[in-house]
Amino acid sequence: MSSSRIHGNLRTIDLFCGAGGSSYGAKKAGAEIIAGFDIWNPAIIAYKANFPKAKVYESDIRNLMPEKVKKEIGEIDLILASPECTNHSVAKGARERSEESKMTAFQVTRYAEVFRPKWIVIENVVEMASWSEHPKLLEELWNLNYFVKELKLNSSNFGVPQARKRLFLLCSLSKESKIPVTKNRKPIPVSSVIDWSDKYRFTPLNKKGRAKKTLKRANNAIEALGRNKPFIMVYYGTGDGWQSIDKPLRTITTLDRFALVLPNGKDHKMRMLQPEELKLAMGYDKNFTLDLELTRRQKIMLMGNGVCPPVMTSIVNSLCYND
Repeated sequence: MSSSRIHGNLRTIDLFCGAGGSSYGAKKAGAEIIAGFDIWNPAIIAYKANFPKAKVYESDIRNLMPEKVKKEIGEIDLILASPECTNHSVAKGARERSEESKMTAFQVTRYAEVFRPKWIVIENVVEMASWSEHPKLLEELWNLNYFVKELKLNSSNFGVPQARKRLFLLCSLSKESKIPVTKNRKPIPVSSVIDWSDKYRFTPLNKKGRAKKTLKRANNAIEALGRNKPFIMVYYGTGDGWQSIDKPLRTITTLDRFALVLPNGKDHKMRMLQPEELKLAMGYDKNFTLDLELTRRQKIMLMGNGVCPPVMTSIVNSLCYND
C-alpha cells in the first residue's frame, strides 16, 4: 500500500480524546480526524473548538455501540486511544485505585474488533506496563492479528520543551512497526515557552502568609543558582522543589505545580505558569486554542491529561506511512 494513497486520507478516530493532543499530532502527520470521544464536557468543548469538522461523542464509550458508530462515520484507518491513566499513575500516591477505571483500556479492542483499522496507537503512563491486566490487553490485540510494538518515549526527545515519559503501544495489521524518529537536536528549554512580559501578575516571593515549604523550595534554588537567576519552582513531586529554566519542563500534571520566580531588586517575585505556557510546553502550536469558556483549573487538567502532539506526529509518520 503506497503512502501517497494514505497520506491526507488517513481516516482517524480518537478514543478518550481529551483536548485533542493525539488528534492534533496525527493531523500534522496528514491524518483526517473523523471523530473524538470523551466523557468530560470541558474536553468536548476544547475538542470541538479545535476540530470543528470532526464528529464528537460526549459519552462514556462503554455505553456506545461501536457497530452503530461505524454506521454513522464509516470505515476507519487509525484508532488513537488514551485510556484512563489516573489509577495507574504514581501521582495518585497511596490513594485507593479503581480497577474498573483501568479496565476502560479494553474498550480499545472492543472498538478495534468492529472497525478493524489498519493501525492503533494506545498511549498511557509508563506504570500501565506493570498492570496485572496489561498482558491480557496485549493478548487481545495479538488475537485480533495486530503486531504490537511497546515503547516508552520521552517527549523531550521529540522537540518538546517538556520531559514527559509515556508508554505507547504501536499496533499494525500489516507488519512490524518502525521506531518513531526523534528530533536530532539538543533538548528545548522551558525558557522558550515562557511569556517574559508583564502580561501576567506577579506577587512578592516573601509576602506575608507565604507557605514555609514554598520559601524552602525557593531558597534551595537561590542557594544553587545565586540571587540573580530566574528559575521554576516545582510544587509536588520529588527533588529540591525547583528546576532550571535552561532544561525542559518537568512533567505537566493535572495540578497547578509550576511557578516562575524572577529576581526583583533585593527580593524575588513569582507567578504560576499559565495554561497558554503549559500548552506550548506540551508541544502544541500557538494556533491551538484554549481561549474558551473554561476555568483555569479545567485548562490545566486538559493539558496535564494530554498527549504531546509532536510525539504523535512522529509515531503516525513511522507507523502509517512506512508500510
